[in-house]
Amino acid sequence: MADDLLPVGSERGEELRLLRAEVSSLVKTIPGAVERVALRVGECSLEIAWARPAVTAASVESAADVSSGGLAEESPTDPAVRSVLAPLVGTFYTAPQPGAAPFVRQGDRLEPGQAVGIVEAMKLMNQVPCEWPGEVVEILVADGEPVEYGQELMRVRVEGPA
Repeated sequence: MADDLLPVGSERGEELRLLRAEVSSLVKTIPGAVERVALRVGECSLEIAWARPAVTAASVESAADVSSGGLAEESPTDPAVRSVLAPLVGTFYTAPQPGAAPFVRQGDRLEPGQAVGIVEAMKLMNQVPCEWPGEVVEILVADGEPVEYGQELMRVRVEGPA
């Protein structure tokens, strides 16, 4: 939103300028490429989507190094098993709200794009989707546990070409 499109001298224009500055600051403080920003002023809504990191053998190994304090963990030997990684630094939640059923459990079947958890960062809830169809083989992070960017959250046995 360009400043020249905001009403000059109005209270609403000033509120929109402040909101734009806050969103800009927020986007700059969280690592990763921003894919989409959506704002709605009426009843205040903010939605920011970060691009998902590409999952490669190197990124899985790097995430394992981070989560184990620098000690490389055994990676799965099954080439059909892929890792769902944390898209940003924050707190991982396995359910949409306290006391609710978890998004997924070990053994659950997944559809591409299905939410498998939430990472809360700066009071924003960011859904973590699985990009492939498959089966949850292992959940590696407990509910309410802090996570790092790129940390392995769970492993999925992918079905079909992915």
